[in-house]
Amino acid sequence: HLMEDMTDKAIGWIQQQKALSPDKPFFAYFAPGATHAPHHVPKEWADKYKGKFDAGWDVLREETFARQKKLGVIPADCELTARPKDVPGWDDMPEAFKPVLRRQMEVYAGFLEFTDHHVGRLFEAIENLGIADDTLVYYIIGDNGASAEGSFNGCFNEMSYFNGLQSLETAEYLTERIDKLGGPESYNHFAVGWAHALNTPYQWTKQVASHWGGTRNGTIVHWPQGIEEQGGLRSQFTHVIDIAPTILEAAGLPEPTTVNGVTQSPLEGTSMLYAFGAADAPERHDLQYFEMFGNRGIYHRGWSAVTKHKTPWFIVDPHMGAFDDDTWELYDGSTDFSQANNLAAEQPERLAQLQRLWLIEAAKYRVLPLDDRSGERLNPDLAGRPTLIRGNTQLFFSGMGRLSENSVVSIKNKSFSVTAEVDVPEGGVEGVLIAQGGRFGGWAFYVRDGRPKFVYNVLGIHEFATHAETAVPAGVHQVRVEFAYDGGGLAKGGDVTLYLDGEPIGTGRVEATQPLIFSADETTDIGYESGTTVTSDYTAATSRFTGKLNWVQLDAGVDDHDHFVDPDERFRVAMARQ
Repeated sequence: HLMEDMTDKAIGWIQQQKALSPDKPFFAYFAPGATHAPHHVPKEWADKYKGKFDAGWDVLREETFARQKKLGVIPADCELTARPKDVPGWDDMPEAFKPVLRRQMEVYAGFLEFTDHHVGRLFEAIENLGIADDTLVYYIIGDNGASAEGSFNGCFNEMSYFNGLQSLETAEYLTERIDKLGGPESYNHFAVGWAHALNTPYQWTKQVASHWGGTRNGTIVHWPQGIEEQGGLRSQFTHVIDIAPTILEAAGLPEPTTVNGVTQSPLEGTSMLYAFGAADAPERHDLQYFEMFGNRGIYHRGWSAVTKHKTPWFIVDPHMGAFDDDTWELYDGSTDFSQANNLAAEQPERLAQLQRLWLIEAAKYRVLPLDDRSGERLNPDLAGRPTLIRGNTQLFFSGMGRLSENSVVSIKNKSFSVTAEVDVPEGGVEGVLIAQGGRFGGWAFYVRDGRPKFVYNVLGIHEFATHAETAVPAGVHQVRVEFAYDGGGLAKGGDVTLYLDGEPIGTGRVEATQPLIFSADETTDIGYESGTTVTSDYTAATSRFTGKLNWVQLDAGVDDHDHFVDPDERFRVAMARQ
């Protein structure tokens, strides 16, 4: 598991550093993948929470709120904010989904404890070196609010959400895979209701940067030689941009003006060091703007003005209007810790002042112009953003790999062809020519039992395969696959034709495609496939092409009805890249 492996490597690095230079301070930035989706954890950790969430997310929220008050981490007079009408109540959820919903939270809880366990291992290693008392440790529990990107029912494969195809994950489909949640065959995420409960006592979730539920995270600071009080609480406003100034001041280091010859922008945060020894010290970071996808807010001396523009679990938000039509809210943080009581109607002048202050800060820090697009921002053509790849044609060579999705010509929602020149030894060949994506969505063109084969994998739910009727003989040959897109919108299917030296050798059909993204972390590989594999016909270990792969050419949206790539065309493609 990444968490265990990363902890081992961090411990080893710190031990080596102290062994070689025991008097020299060290700095470690330790950023786990946890508890970001996918929620992967050994089964025994998830099973520790069997039955603990059977009552659902509304009850979890109430229990969490009571526990927070008992611990004293929220004020005694704090109010539990109302559940937004857009978030379904537990009792409103179909019974068919509830077993899976419960398991989603069990898996997440196990994942969180598993993470905490390994962070404990790391800190224990620092203690064993005898330096824990003089080591400043920041333990930030998250980098935003809990994520509602799993939609109302949660996901077995989060890519279904990002492609707007979550209707494919029915209750029956999810229930059949309930025992695989949290394992390597899943790319799982929990439901909106769980995310909202985990942001207790606040409103909203990740992406809603206007409200505390989208941004505020519990943080532990440990430094016995620098903080006299043990187990104390600090209520001064602080922001993640304050961490670097705090570390520099604690270490007695000046703010760097240049790094490797590059002039640095001034740090924008405020050191928290002043509050370490004084719980009642006047607040120094008293002004901070927030913005994400048009959700925006401003904090100023205890007050906050906020407006939610976009709901995170909608790919296309049906309720989103113009920025000028957004409704702003006003909260007094000195008496309203959770942003439960909107004072906008009572104090419109104060609200207007804070709105103006947000605009000033937004202009100062280059937030403007506002852009509330989401899916379109991922598409450089629509967003008007320059790209690494130009044109509709791309040439690859054997051994290239781990190519991110944005560094390969997009074949989504259009016709395309892939041509490979291979040198086949006597006895035939096997293996991958090119593969993009992996188990949770993608496509692969490869040779199996000596014959070319094309597989298109839709979200790990549907796999469409086209087999050649003819094996590739010994010698130098071109093998090719052409996909003729049906058109008429996104995510449509198309017809597949396989060619050998320009002659058809097989046909097939892909009934549906992924319109927006194949994977958040899988890549494109040439002559092999790393990571998870698009198809179970091979593994990463057995995927390597056994002949000689001279080149692979990808052509998107172009069809000159010539099913063979000549040397002059390959030269043209190469020169177009210069």
